[in-house]
Amino acid sequence: MKLAHQIRLNPTHEQEVYFRRACGTARFTYNWALNQWNQQHAQGKKPKANELKKQFNAVRHVQFPWSGEVHRDCTSQPFANLNKAFSRFFKKQTRYPVYKKKGDRDSFYVANDKIRFEGKVVRLPVIGYVKLREFLRLNGKVLSATVSRKANRWLLSVQVDVGAKYTKTHAADRALVVGVDLGVKHLATLSTGEKIEGPKALGKSLKRLRLLQKSVSRKIKGSNNRRKAKDKVARIHIRAVDVRKDALHKLTTRLCRENQAVVVEDLDVKEMVQCRNLSRRVSDQGFYEFRRQLTYKAEIYGSKLVVADRWFPSSKRCFSCGKVKALLLLSEREYCCDFCGAKEDRDVNAARNLEQLGWATADVKPADKGALAGSQDSVKQLWMKQESRGEHLCAPKG
Repeated sequence: MKLAHQIRLNPTHEQEVYFRRACGTARFTYNWALNQWNQQHAQGKKPKANELKKQFNAVRHVQFPWSGEVHRDCTSQPFANLNKAFSRFFKKQTRYPVYKKKGDRDSFYVANDKIRFEGKVVRLPVIGYVKLREFLRLNGKVLSATVSRKANRWLLSVQVDVGAKYTKTHAADRALVVGVDLGVKHLATLSTGEKIEGPKALGKSLKRLRLLQKSVSRKIKGSNNRRKAKDKVARIHIRAVDVRKDALHKLTTRLCRENQAVVVEDLDVKEMVQCRNLSRRVSDQGFYEFRRQLTYKAEIYGSKLVVADRWFPSSKRCFSCGKVKALLLLSEREYCCDFCGAKEDRDVNAARNLEQLGWATADVKPADKGALAGSQDSVKQLWMKQESRGEHLCAPKG
């Protein structure tokens, strides 16, 4: 299993100058390779990253002598990154690669043979030892590292191979199955009835951001005052990201640690953010990041992640009798069943339906067979009866 740990660096002024030079060299190399790729492709040729790398090494000491002031990975890894970018493009996973811009995701790569950790310091090529804000938490073989800049922070992302049997201890009294319904008003509603508020970090910073962005627009382009004002805006955004990730990490760790199975929906986040009235609030909750963290943490804690089909009627289905409503308006915050008369909060009803889906699909082991096995069997029997009547609209993804 490969895991990553991102650590904040405390570089000196000289080290920060080198970081900026290394980022600039890596950016220039990538843009040079992309330009050559486009030219060769326009001429009817089939460019390859390895051939472009050989061409660059043949001329760089003459045409770009300053590229030798940084370590070798800054001028070699960009070709691998470009090859990966085109591979993803040909698989229709992303758009056509574009040129990198100064100040936008500045970073450079460091191979595992050029990095060494010694407590709260790390040894990097050329500049030597750099202070860390914390220790490296993961034990295993260091595969690679990337130094990047976000706002006024320098970060070190380390990829570590922790081994195939890397696990963490779970709670002693683990529950069985929990359904999680994600939403805009509440980040998550559990099948137990608990509603968890999201941090809404960006929404709480909008007033401050509005004032700072006005200040940026009043500054002269290219001036130092404009650069300082943009740094203030960037710090607000990076803090919002940190607050959001902290809340999601705590929630996903708790769900995987305390439950044997977690059931979520396969949300189409890309389409949800197209709605102009909800796009900012959907992005502020971090649905994709929530799903991403659940995926690898379920493996670490030995839990099972069940993903309901995108068209599974979790909101329209009654948790009590299993009947599905033909129409359910978004303004109806309380679910009222027309068949059995059951009433429940809309989000709690959806979470309970997801929990029932987990009981029917997940292979869990009850701790108290006398108390829990009966409820498990009853849910499965209800599910099988509904399947025999053809009331399920889709098959779940597990």
